[in-house]
Amino acid sequence: MAKESMKARERKRIALVEQYAKKREELKKAGDWDALQKLPKNSSKVRVRNRCQLTGRPRGYMRQFGICRNQFRELALDGRIPGVKKASW
Repeated sequence: MAKESMKARERKRIALVEQYAKKREELKKAGDWDALQKLPKNSSKVRVRNRCQLTGRPRGYMRQFGICRNQFRELALDGRIPGVKKASW
């Protein structure tokens, strides 16, 4: 389980990305690189890290489900993810 401070920092980054998205796009089209550099670092989309919605774990993230592999396995075995079942052959 990730620390609450790490999850909060990530939420703050996501909010900054949404806030500055339009401005960054306009500056990129205009080619104004100096003004672009003066924006906050965390307003860049590449600074956002995918995290598990349940635990906040940054590694083993499954984009299709929005959760990490550990939680995916537990939920799938409990039958709480529709259309997913354990393979057997």
